[in-house]
Amino acid sequence: MNTRGLRSQLKDSVPVTGMGQQVGAYGVQDTLRSGFSSVKNELLPSHALELSEKNFQLNQDKMNFSNLRNIQGLHAPLKLQMEYRAARQIQRLPFLQSSHLALDTLKGNDESISFEDILNDPSQSEMVGEPHIMMEYKLGLM
Repeated sequence: MNTRGLRSQLKDSVPVTGMGQQVGAYGVQDTLRSGFSSVKNELLPSHALELSEKNFQLNQDKMNFSNLRNIQGLHAPLKLQMEYRAARQIQRLPFLQSSHLALDTLKGNDESISFEDILNDPSQSEMVGEPHIMMEYKLGLM
């Protein structure tokens, strides 16, 4: 297998932002902002289907919007995308986990049981904090 061809396909298929090392004022890597350099970032995916699985939902949405545009016209996918964006913005207070029920209902995921429904229990969430401090941080008072 030609790894150079695969590497160019990977770069073309997935938009990668911030993968390069950030260089500071003296030409040295800015470890504080970009983290430690890792060989793992330079490696190819471990399996050929890894990128496909990582981008499955995005590709599924693109295909559904394309089909919707071909059937109903340009207004239908635009309206649906606006509804998705509005539903994503609805959130609870910062110290409570948002369920995004409206978004799940729009996408049709409210009637199916998936991996996240069973193993993503909000009561076992690691996000615990002082409500007043978290609210002040979100409002920019701290």
